[in-house]
Amino acid sequence: MKHKRGFASDNNSGIHPDILKAIERANTGHVIAYGDDPYTERAAVKIKEHFGEEAEVFFVLTGTAANVLGLTALTDTYNSIICAETAHINVDECGAPERFSGCKLIPVESRDGKISADSIRRHLHGFGFEHHSQPKIVSVSQPTELGTVYTTDEISQLAAYIHKYNMLLHMDGARLSNAAVSLGVTFRDMTAGAGVDVLSFGGTKNGMLFGESVIFFNNKLASDFRYIRKQGMQLASKMRYISAQFEVFLSDDLWKKNALHANKMAQLLYNEVAGIPGVTVTQEVQANSVFAILPREAIKKLQREYFFYVWDEDKHEVRWMTSFDTTEKDIYDFAALVRETVS
Repeated sequence: MKHKRGFASDNNSGIHPDILKAIERANTGHVIAYGDDPYTERAAVKIKEHFGEEAEVFFVLTGTAANVLGLTALTDTYNSIICAETAHINVDECGAPERFSGCKLIPVESRDGKISADSIRRHLHGFGFEHHSQPKIVSVSQPTELGTVYTTDEISQLAAYIHKYNMLLHMDGARLSNAAVSLGVTFRDMTAGAGVDVLSFGGTKNGMLFGESVIFFNNKLASDFRYIRKQGMQLASKMRYISAQFEVFLSDDLWKKNALHANKMAQLLYNEVAGIPGVTVTQEVQANSVFAILPREAIKKLQREYFFYVWDEDKHEVRWMTSFDTTEKDIYDFAALVRETVS
């Protein structure tokens, strides 16, 4: 019997009580469907408060949909999309970006999950050459799939570089709240203010029940997205239940409190396991994940008690994620078992 709270994913966490209350409040009477309701209107205002007046938001059901439809809106089928080899769009979306956008994904090797102008330069060629896919998008994850965080300067430099080629910058922000509190910056600072063109912004991993969003920072890029969202089967009829969550999530710093706690628990976990002989932490802990290498047999024993994923089978590297509802007791109990098992 595994423990109630494991360390596999922040997707496995519960729903924040304030979010549940917001859904219950929205569950009154009738409103017009498909987003033409006061909840969605208020949520859009909240998005603008955090991301800037130029932000145009469209709510969808899943993070994969947010990424895939956002990328599809910016590309033609002859384009290519450059991303880190560890990116969610490359590893964990079952080929959906290629299938629905028709584009070629070009993964770039990276030790820390981050890409830069230097690492993508060799892929920026063939412009105007009809035998070559045309580079159009660079997609970054913030934080990365390895838990590292781009600084605002790193994002700005990458955006400025690719904009010279008339390319666009997409950001997968499924855990953007964790990155924002890690850096101590606003959402706008590291998105629109840093040159991001389109953003997938999520709350499911930070206390929401379901629902993600696609945010454009250039209205021209969003001109046809309402049709793309409908064709993509992501126009929720009862959208108020997504919007009501975002309204509360972005009010009274709920997003920040949840993300701060999750990040704090990851730091605590790091502090507890880093000194254990036989445990090697492989990435700097900057958000709400800890990556570590430990003996294969220890992994199997730990998984009998706690649910978590093996990140790299060959290296015996695991990923431990913390959530808004992870407790200090969860950390201490798990770290004690790691210490006992590895020893």
